[in-house]
Amino acid sequence: MCDRDGHFFASFNRRNFLKTAAVGAATVALPSHLASLVRPAHAAGTTIRATHGTGFCNMGIFLAKERGLAEAEGVDLEFVVTPSNAEITTMFGAGLVDISMIPYSNFMTLYDAGAPVRIIAGGGVQGCIIVARDGIKSAEDLRGKSFGTFQADTLEVLPYDYLKAAGMSFADVDIRYLNTSPELAQAFMAGAIDAICHIEPYATQCVQGREGASVLSDGIDLYGPGYSDCVLAARIPLLESNPDAVKAVIKSLMEAQAQAESDIESALAATVGPYYKTTLEAARDAASKQPIVVDQRNQTQFIIDRGNSMKELGYVASVPTEDAFDWSFLEATIAENPDIYASLKRKSA
Repeated sequence: MCDRDGHFFASFNRRNFLKTAAVGAATVALPSHLASLVRPAHAAGTTIRATHGTGFCNMGIFLAKERGLAEAEGVDLEFVVTPSNAEITTMFGAGLVDISMIPYSNFMTLYDAGAPVRIIAGGGVQGCIIVARDGIKSAEDLRGKSFGTFQADTLEVLPYDYLKAAGMSFADVDIRYLNTSPELAQAFMAGAIDAICHIEPYATQCVQGREGASVLSDGIDLYGPGYSDCVLAARIPLLESNPDAVKAVIKSLMEAQAQAESDIESALAATVGPYYKTTLEAARDAASKQPIVVDQRNQTQFIIDRGNSMKELGYVASVPTEDAFDWSFLEATIAENPDIYASLKRKSA
């Protein structure tokens, strides 16, 4: 399975990546296995459909869902679970969900192709980690080795930037693209791949699960502390038709962040098992490495700058501009909930 996924994109044209997802108002014919995942909304204007990933950058939206934090505002958050990471972007771009907790890099592919989507808040920061097997201690040691990651993901951008900083490129390593977070972690721990870039809690699992494994980069050494990983993005039709529901979702994420910061054990108890298939011990260690940060306004330029890497990789034709962001909903939510915002430990202001 690892070898199949590793060669699945061997002749892949990056510029065609998820081309069917990056649509404006056009109708998209999706595979039946994706279309069947979308159920009728419970009540018009109150149910917000969302996709999400599997890492700790999603903890805020997991807590919001598990604890019904948006329900007080009359909003039901409904998850649409997707089979693979790529299909998260596909469904969001096709308009089958309203919002998505998504890596900023995947968002860029949609924005660049003209999809009506905007970044409206943050999800999680840091936590993109390059893990290598015994004997690999530097970028130079990766030369000729197999390296696992995901297509158009922040987990591809970090190793690209890491190698570039060392005067190397993807041509110097054997890149393997896999489909899901558990699959990537299992491939490394089973010895099928020499190195990977992964998120938490999987990165911690990989270090603990393969003897001699070590961390080459946690991203902080390259980008500095607090760098963005995933963001909350929404479709413009939702922003225009139901701004109150959008603010309710953002408020629920702020409440989730406050709860996780004040009682991480309770937050882990609510999410380890249902969402994170790992031990409580590993999750406890991982949580500190990839915290929730809803207010990521100070990451605007960082995300824009990563667009250069996405362009060099061939995923986007141009670097995103500030028009890709609409922080007005976050700012309105902060203004309407000053006490919640003041209680947050991690934020831009």
